[in-house]
Amino acid sequence: MNGYDTLRRVYVRPPVAGDLAGWRDYGWHCAPDTDAAEREHRSFRAALESSGAEVVVGTTPVPGDPDAIYAYDPTLVLDDGVVLLRPGKEGRRAEPDAIARDLEAAGVAVIAALDPPAVAEGGDLVFLGDRTLAAGLGYRTNDDGVEQLRAILEPRRISVVAFDLPHLHGAAACLHLMSLLSPLDRDLVVAYVPMMPVRLVQLLDRLGIRIVEVPDEEFATMGPNVLALGPRVALALDGNPETRRRMEAAGVELRTYRGVEISANGDGGPTCLTRPLARG
Repeated sequence: MNGYDTLRRVYVRPPVAGDLAGWRDYGWHCAPDTDAAEREHRSFRAALESSGAEVVVGTTPVPGDPDAIYAYDPTLVLDDGVVLLRPGKEGRRAEPDAIARDLEAAGVAVIAALDPPAVAEGGDLVFLGDRTLAAGLGYRTNDDGVEQLRAILEPRRISVVAFDLPHLHGAAACLHLMSLLSPLDRDLVVAYVPMMPVRLVQLLDRLGIRIVEVPDEEFATMGPNVLALGPRVALALDGNPETRRRMEAAGVELRTYRGVEISANGDGGPTCLTRPLARG
C-alpha cells in the first residue's frame, strides 16, 4: 500500500490521561495538559473524518505508555494484512500486540511478526510507490529487522532498500526516516534534504520523484512530517509557513490541525498519529 492514494480507512489511538503521566520517561518535552491533548485529538479525528476516511479508534490499553498515541510505529500494513513490528524503543514493546487486538477486531488480519533480535519501527519504513519500501537503519530499526522484513515482502514482489540514518541527537532522541520525508503523490515528497542519505536522494531522482524542500528553520518543527489524505492533498501540523508555501506552489492542497500537546510535545506529527489501513 503506497503512502499517497486517497485515505479510506485509518487507525488512531486517543491519549489516555493516566498514560500521559509517564511523559518524562518517554522523552516528551513537558508535562502534557491532558484536557488539551484530548481536545486536540478529537479535532484531529474530525479532520480525518471530514476528508472521507473511516476512523478506527483503538481502545486496547498499553498502560503507562504515552507514546501509544503514535499509532504508525508498531505495525506495517500491506494489502493482505498487517505485520507486527518490534519497536526499538523498549518502552513501546507492548504496543504491537495491543494494536493487533484492535485491528483484528476491525477485520484486519495479522500476517506476520518480527522476532528478536530484530527491531523496526513504522516511522523508518516509507513506501515509494507500491513496490519499493525505503527503510531507515538507525537506533530504532536494525539490520535484523530489515532482513526479516525482506523475507516477508520479497515473496509479495516488494523490494526493501535500506539507508543509514544520521546520528543527529543520538539514541535517546527519535530520528525516523519519516522525520526526513513524507510522500505527497506518486511523483512528489516533502523532505529535509540536508539530512537525507545520498543514496535515497539518488533513488528518488531515478524514480522521477520530485522533492519539496523543507527549510532549515522548519525541520525541528516537523516540516517534513505530513500525512497524505490523497494525491497532493495533505494534513500538516499548524505552523511551518514556508514549507506550506512551497507545497502549495507544487500543487498540494494543505490542511492543518492544532497539535501542541499531541504532536509538538511528544515529537509526533500527523503521520505518527495515524496508521492508514486502506487507500485507493
